[in-house]
Amino acid sequence: MNLADAIEINARRRPDHPAIIGPDGHVMRYHEYGTAVSRWATVLANMKFGPGDIIGLNLKDTAEHLIALYAIARAGAAILPMDWRWTEEEKTRIVDFFGAKAVFSEADDPFLSANGGWSNLVLDAEWQDSVENVEPRTEFPVSENQALLLALSSGTTGTPKGPLITHEQFLARFLIYLITIGFSERDRYLCATPLYFGGCRGYSMCSLYAGGTILLHPPPYDVSDLLSYANRFGATRLFLVPTLLRRLLALDGGAAEAPLFETLELLFSTGAVLHPEEREELMQRFCPRYLNFYGSTDGGGCSALLWDDPTDVANSVGRPVFGATLEIVNSDDSPVKNGDVGRIRYRHPGTASGYFNDAEASKGSFRDGWYFPGDLGWTNDAGYLFLAGRESDMIIRGGVNIYPAEIEHVLTLHEGVHEAAVLGWPSREFGEEIAAFVVLAPNASGQDPSELTDYCRQRMAPYKVPKEIFRVDALPKSGVGKVLKTELAKELSPL
Repeated sequence: MNLADAIEINARRRPDHPAIIGPDGHVMRYHEYGTAVSRWATVLANMKFGPGDIIGLNLKDTAEHLIALYAIARAGAAILPMDWRWTEEEKTRIVDFFGAKAVFSEADDPFLSANGGWSNLVLDAEWQDSVENVEPRTEFPVSENQALLLALSSGTTGTPKGPLITHEQFLARFLIYLITIGFSERDRYLCATPLYFGGCRGYSMCSLYAGGTILLHPPPYDVSDLLSYANRFGATRLFLVPTLLRRLLALDGGAAEAPLFETLELLFSTGAVLHPEEREELMQRFCPRYLNFYGSTDGGGCSALLWDDPTDVANSVGRPVFGATLEIVNSDDSPVKNGDVGRIRYRHPGTASGYFNDAEASKGSFRDGWYFPGDLGWTNDAGYLFLAGRESDMIIRGGVNIYPAEIEHVLTLHEGVHEAAVLGWPSREFGEEIAAFVVLAPNASGQDPSELTDYCRQRMAPYKVPKEIFRVDALPKSGVGKVLKTELAKELSPL
């Protein structure tokens, strides 16, 4: 199967229905979107890209990004998501590791100057001319268990991790969005977070698969402008990370009897759990239906806390989503009784089977058909899942997964830094901020932390830069030399 089949069908059955409405109100209808996907896919196929190939997607949050997603799928190749905000070094590392054969980039992206064994697909006049003058194919090559995309789940330093998700597995994830979250062909999904992030990308692709409308309003923006745009174009579903939800709550005004989102049928989020009083205020002021979705890029959806779930479980992440089985297990992978804390594992037809080209990492996260997200938790007698922490020290800042090892690696590349330790810093606004502790090299005792911050900004995406860098004489360590981050965390007061 190929998920892009649905795009061709939607172009025929509802040609004049809006597929994408841009930030300026420009409308691309399904007959236009379907034609664009077919033409782009034909150009890719004519360039001999197809099954077995990986194509990087290094584009901004535009209609062209949405076209490229299904065009790559239509051609039979697999998508390698990339954040256009990454540095050239970060992009090169990820493309080299996964062996992308080509990369889509904007015409002004500095990455185009990088040297590598991939082809550059540049969104310029030449590309547009090729698309406009090609005769669309009616058939494209297919392969067994057709690969759709690499679902990147870690940082871009060291060994990246990414399961290769098939079309069938992604369709199973669509069923969760359609059944548990309630997407349909009548929806107008407001895309207000970067398309690089797995959640927004998946919800957008599902909307187009179903024949609904994407309302493109990418960041950066003021939340009051987002509210105005949503009401102007009749948004029915909106996904935001907890950080943005808290910025909504900071808006003045709004009567409880008149939700500020006039047409919104569902407001939902993933990432950090909101405080119960924040959840209640969101439903009173902005949308009476709020859903918190727990899952991962690797394993797909796990559980959801619905708007009508009891207030006494408001600090949980809900019960399993459609098709999912959830268990809490001990160190021997044996299920524990309700109320006991253990390792979370879950599975459903959309769960990946392992990481691409990384059998060793796969052993720790994928076993016997189960996915282990690395989180600890417990369930009550009614089946609600409560999170108790993480096995790893991954930082979740504003709903974005950040791996300390990447930042530590960058810091220790600086000639003035001897050692570095990075950890999460509790933050009410972002869930977690990033704190870095550094031991300076002997010849750099006067190093200014602000200089190291600037150094990080030049080498990493903005959301990975530490909130503050603390100088210490030595890092606390165990008898075997492991840095004791729990001791460092005691030095941090919640923000």
